Amino acid sequence: MSSIDFTLSATGWRRIKWAGRVTGVLAGVTAFSAGLLLRQAADARRVIPLAEAPPPRGDGVYGAKFGGRPLHLVILGDSSAAGYGVHRPRETPGALFATGISRRLHRPVRLHRLAVVGSMSSGLPYQVDAALEYQPDLAIILIGGNDVTHASARPAAVRHLGDTVRRLRAVGCKVVVGTCPDLGAIQPIKPPLRWLARRWSRQLAAAQTVAVVREGGRTVSIGNLLGPMFEADPVRMYSSDRFHPSAEGYARAAAVMMPTVMAALGEDERTPVTESVRSLPEAAVAAVRAPGTEVSPAGRWAQLRRHPWFGEPRHWFGSRAGTVNPVSAVGYTPEDHQVG
Repeated sequence: MSSIDFTLSATGWRRIKWAGRVTGVLAGVTAFSAGLLLRQAADARRVIPLAEAPPPRGDGVYGAKFGGRPLHLVILGDSSAAGYGVHRPRETPGALFATGISRRLHRPVRLHRLAVVGSMSSGLPYQVDAALEYQPDLAIILIGGNDVTHASARPAAVRHLGDTVRRLRAVGCKVVVGTCPDLGAIQPIKPPLRWLARRWSRQLAAAQTVAVVREGGRTVSIGNLLGPMFEADPVRMYSSDRFHPSAEGYARAAAVMMPTVMAALGEDERTPVTESVRSLPEAAVAAVRAPGTEVSPAGRWAQLRRHPWFGEPRHWFGSRAGTVNPVSAVGYTPEDHQVG
């Protein structure tokens, strides 16, 4: 072997050893990061208690005083759809939506809450099986938070959601989906887990939007839309576990989604604040970047709309100034509800 060959071989060995050291360092960093995230997740689970009892159901007829055939509304999804964290049926999202729809349509609404606390999207097939027995006119779905914490389940989660919308639309049911909220906005979750949770939440929300709109449903991006309000007044906006919304927090979320719910029913004549048409993937990304945006089918394209919230001044969107209590916008009185 010549001296040149020997020199090249020595250089090669040095590179191999250097690469080995780098690989070892990266493996150590990865292991440290994984360990840190696991510890943070464990800490968050200790701070955020598990559900001890199911939330109030609220099933029944709302607006019976109007008479006529009730509109059948089903609520599917996880704890955010079920209303975990509140104590009265009228404070749950299902009751808020049923009351708001009934008042605007001057028509009774029969509510069937099928959402399950702790559910992932893999649980939606069972929920939609039950929903189809009621011949629903409208389905509202809130899902995604639990899927974010199970990385391997996220691709399947999108497929399950798309299948759910397809099955509901096949029987003529209108579908509105509140996409995955930004888990990075939850205070008990600390960086760097918070940063990863925010990224995963946005990725899932965009994928959910594409799947839902392709099957003929509508989406409303939740993201961190309510984050500033929750951070500014956590005592009022969060329930006692500091994870799930309070009654007022759920009312805010319902106020954000109500314009899209009414548009899906063909009953909202208000002009959106902004409106545009884009390809579906572009619309999905844009909606994630601008929480509160509705995405709906528009032929081969997708329509983006940004509505003023019910209960909010028309010239304003997302500010604290000049707010109106959202409970008054989607609110409840005892005569609105009839169990049956």
